[in-house]
Amino acid sequence: MATPVVTKTAWKLQEIVAHASNVSSLVLGKGSGRLLATGGDDCRVNLWSINKPNCIMSLTGHTSPVESVRLNTPEELIVAGSQSGSIRVWDLEAAKILRTLVGHKANICSLDFHPYGEFVASGSQDTNIKLWDIRRKGCVFRYRGHSQAVRCLRFSPDGKWLASAADDHTVKLWDLTAGKMMSEFPGHTGPVNVVEFHPNEYLLASGSSDRTIRFWDLEKFQVVSCIEGEPGPVRSILFNPDGCCLYSGCQDSLRVYGWEPERCFDVVLVNWGKVADLAICNNQLIGVAFAQSNVSSYVVDLTRVTRTGTEAQDPVQDSRLLTQQPPLPTAPLRRIYERPSTTCSKPQRVKQNSESERRSPSSEDDRDERESRAEIQNAEDYNEIFQPKNSISRTPPRRSEPFPAPPEDDVATAKEAAQPSPAMDTQFPVPNVVTSTPAPKAEPAIIPAARNEPIGLKASDFLPAVKIPQQTELVDEDAMSQIRKGHDTMCVVLTSRHKNLDTVRAVWTTGDIKTSVDSAIAINDLSVVVDLLNIVNQKASLWKLDLCTTVLPQIEKLLQSKYESYVQTGCTSLKLILQRFLPLITDILAAPPSVGVDISREERLHKCRLCYKQLKSISSLVRTKSGLSGRHGSAFRELHLLMASLD
Repeated sequence: MATPVVTKTAWKLQEIVAHASNVSSLVLGKGSGRLLATGGDDCRVNLWSINKPNCIMSLTGHTSPVESVRLNTPEELIVAGSQSGSIRVWDLEAAKILRTLVGHKANICSLDFHPYGEFVASGSQDTNIKLWDIRRKGCVFRYRGHSQAVRCLRFSPDGKWLASAADDHTVKLWDLTAGKMMSEFPGHTGPVNVVEFHPNEYLLASGSSDRTIRFWDLEKFQVVSCIEGEPGPVRSILFNPDGCCLYSGCQDSLRVYGWEPERCFDVVLVNWGKVADLAICNNQLIGVAFAQSNVSSYVVDLTRVTRTGTEAQDPVQDSRLLTQQPPLPTAPLRRIYERPSTTCSKPQRVKQNSESERRSPSSEDDRDERESRAEIQNAEDYNEIFQPKNSISRTPPRRSEPFPAPPEDDVATAKEAAQPSPAMDTQFPVPNVVTSTPAPKAEPAIIPAARNEPIGLKASDFLPAVKIPQQTELVDEDAMSQIRKGHDTMCVVLTSRHKNLDTVRAVWTTGDIKTSVDSAIAINDLSVVVDLLNIVNQKASLWKLDLCTTVLPQIEKLLQSKYESYVQTGCTSLKLILQRFLPLITDILAAPPSVGVDISREERLHKCRLCYKQLKSISSLVRTKSGLSGRHGSAFRELHLLMASLD
């Protein structure tokens, strides 16, 4: 009898390089679960089809990094907010800019489309929430009430309410027709990152950095339940389409929750790190995560996930029942949203006091056309996704097929991977589900610092294809135009790096080395940290103990980089720290406690303990890489010898 093929519950679908610089925001299309939009520090918005390697369309026009993006439900419009506070709306079918909206005084943190009307809500670092009429290019309402940045906005399914989550630890509910706040939901002890309306009932869920998820009754305006013990800050939640459960994208796992009473139905291990957005299509949950310029997509088969109090069948042994749970009380029936059959009426318009919000359509439309472009980079995928909506089809629309699951390598391994970890919160019973943890990411090949040719690039990729076989020579103008195609993007990246270095240099001239290093780290760009460390490494006398506490976490990142120059800089800095400060650190930690109060000694002891803890963390990485061959291996072996006293 043949052994049945067991497929995985969760698996990695693909990984793409989405931008020339770091990715700063992304969103999945909730209508199809197949469209992905990314915003980057290169000021572009790129659109991708899930599980396809090539960019469909690239939208330009913003002059600062894109901090937030959002697709409307039909996936015909996309809105993007930038670091400067400007908002741009593109028509994806027409492949052109639709509106530019200005009025916020700081970067845009959150956006959402109204489910029926042509309205967009925006939340900003300036603590304001604005409701925009896309047709009239004007601000309809401005909502004030939060004291810190507004991180998430969501319209209710009937389009009458707007929920907002902010860094001030609160969730607020706004009445769009009355233009005022209906209720405030306190209770979180950390910044609230995400809110989500139940698809049917008057229920709202919120996730916070305090590692809790709270459920709010929108009739009684009170908390229904609170789920604690999340493995990390809650950044992404999503209700099942039928409203039976809530999915929470946790660190390297997906958790399935109920709320009356609060309980965990299932935990699925997914190696996605910090997942940024979730969508559901064809009984599959799609999750996307980003790190630097890379975006990864993952799939969870929901047919193999327990979503209610009833148990799912084991795909390996159908006769074996999963862990039994006691019968749960039935949740009370709440009021259901009344969805309008036509577009919603426009909210009452308020007087606009800001000159920036009174726009001249004739002049601004022309300028938008000049400054913004929609570059179709994959015509075949673009026509397949967007163009058929403009034509009348005599056949039913083609439905997307589920992503095929890869076969499970080892059923026994899958069962072991599905067991919850001992650190998992014990107050939620978790049934055993056959799943598997995808293989860890392979370490990227080291890119050498000195090379005579680009890595992974071919000159033919930058030249236009020869359409006529007999034509062997290219016209100079065609070749140059193709080569210049990515020039603007590269200039933006280099200009941004130059600006960051100027900022660090301005602090450096004051003579405060520690503050200049702190400013370089705050920029969150390893290339700037490398440039600064290369200067500090040339003069060993610049190194101080408090500087070590700041630099050591960055050195750990550099040692794991795929760029040889980054690894070399990290090794050099670590070697200097070990030679100058390791004997001092070990002596101070081994010394007996002093008599009396010595503040300077206590401060020095605290710094030594912090450095020792960081060095212990780095030592395991150095030990692992000391087995490498070549120049890298010899550098790590030398560091391993210097760190022998830590073991």
